[in-house]
Order: sequence, then structure tokens, then C-alpha cells
Amino acid sequence: MISTVFVGTPAAAVPSLRVLVAQADVRLVVTRPDRPRGRSGRLRPSPIREEADELGIRVAQPSSGEELENILLEVAPFDVGVVVAFGMILGPTALETPRRGFVNVHFSLLPRWRGAAPVERAILAGDETIGVTLMMMDAGLDTGPIVASESTPIRPAETAGELTERLAELGAGLLSRHLVDFVAGEMRPVPQPAEGATYADRIKPDEAVISATSTSTEMLRAVRAYAPRPGARFKDGTLKVWKAAPTELGAIPPGRLEFDGQHLYLGTGDYPVELIEVQAPGGRRMSGSDWARGRRGDLGRLV
Repeated sequence: MISTVFVGTPAAAVPSLRVLVAQADVRLVVTRPDRPRGRSGRLRPSPIREEADELGIRVAQPSSGEELENILLEVAPFDVGVVVAFGMILGPTALETPRRGFVNVHFSLLPRWRGAAPVERAILAGDETIGVTLMMMDAGLDTGPIVASESTPIRPAETAGELTERLAELGAGLLSRHLVDFVAGEMRPVPQPAEGATYADRIKPDEAVISATSTSTEMLRAVRAYAPRPGARFKDGTLKVWKAAPTELGAIPPGRLEFDGQHLYLGTGDYPVELIEVQAPGGRRMSGSDWARGRRGDLGRLV
């Protein structure tokens, strides 16, 4: 059985940890330090730490690259390291610690969408296809040779959260099918092509702003890409939109809201959209129709 260290943080990394435990001796799980979450601000462990605790695997939570390197050197020698959405750059010493280096499960078809937010950027760009790549890690940002990959279509109404869940399972499948052969030297990784590379910068909260003057396509992509975090909001701060859908209605002026007693519609730069789930500042998420009823006829405008 191969020996490994698993490095990851969010819920999307959990399926890969589970399949790894079934086929390898997981010496250590490395994840980010506990962070305050929710309105209480109470420190809570990452989903990976919670899963590792349930599996009875030792956990380390370094706060710096140097601390991470020291932890890996203490565990060495081991065959291979596996990274899934860790959230910290691994330096040269860390990358060279395992006998076969580190592999990364990345949620895109490299070289497209290297970087921190491949799923969100793919939806915003209107990509019809995405996938997962099992790659060797090097000193660059998602630039290492490709061990294996698998593609999947992006469904028309799929949010970033829903798509990430699917990709997490696909990535775990790649790991299950190919990691042992890779460690045994039975697979030859292929260098990434230079052409077609794009970068997926991290999504910042102040970026998730939508405008009623944008096209309906642009608005619907943004709503999907920014769900479940940070949520798409109109630039005047009046409303967040968690779910929306295209309509076949005639033109409504951009920013104008119309309510027919069952459905809430918004005019955009071209075709109206239905606002299915919204959230007012300081309020809870609710259906667009319930929000409209609560306005008692005064719907106002969105900008």
C-alpha cells in the first residue's frame, strides 16, 4: 500500500480524502487553521479536519509555509502527497519531500482556468464544458504535467456550488483510478500545452455586483457563479439574488420590477428575468414572490 499525506480544506476535498483512505496509508492530513464562522464568530474546524477526526487520522494545521515544510519533513519518507483546494502555496522544499512529489486534483481542464476560482470563472465566461485534472505540482500556478483528466458539461441552471459538488466526485474518481499507477511509474504525465491558458483569480466580495442594465445572459451567469458565495447583489445594495431564470416575456425597462401575483420579474438590458430567490439587507433568503408581497405594492427599481 502506498503512503501519502493529504492536504486540503473545504468540503469539496472530502470525497478525495475518502477514496484515498481506501487505497493508501494516509500518514497525515494537513488543513488550514480553524476559523471564525457564522454570526457568533466561533472558531470552527474545516470540513477536512472534521472528516479526518472521524477517520482517526492525525491532523496538522500550519499557519505558514515554513511550518508546513517542517511538518512534512517530520512525516517523511512517504510516497506521494495529494492536494485538493488547500488554500496555501506549497514551496519547493514541500513539493520535493514525497518520493513521487505532490499531485493536485484541480477543478478545471488545464491549462484553462488555472488559479483559485476555476468553477466561478467558467460559469461567468459562459463555458459549456468543464472538468477535473489530476496534475503533478511544480513551482508554477497549476502549470505541472497532466496525469489524467475528465470533462463534463456545465448544466444550464447549475450554480457554482452545485457544479463544485459534481466536480469533487469526479476528482475523487480520477484519484481512485490513477494514483496507484502514477506512484508505481506506470503513467507518463503529459506537459500542459502553452496555448489556451487562462487564469481564474479569486472571487472578491466587491466583485459580485450585478447591474439591471446588463444583459439577461450576463445577469443569470453572475447569479449562478456567485452562489453560494458571496451572493450576487445589485450595486445599490438593495437586494441579493440567489436564484433567477430566463423568461419569454416582452420587454420591461431595465431596472423595473413587475409582480403578477405569483412571479417577480426584472427588466434587464435585453430580456426580463424572473427573480426566484432573493435576500434584502439584514433579512433572510426568501422567494421573489414573498419579497414582492412584503413590499405592499411599492417595488421600487433596481440599478
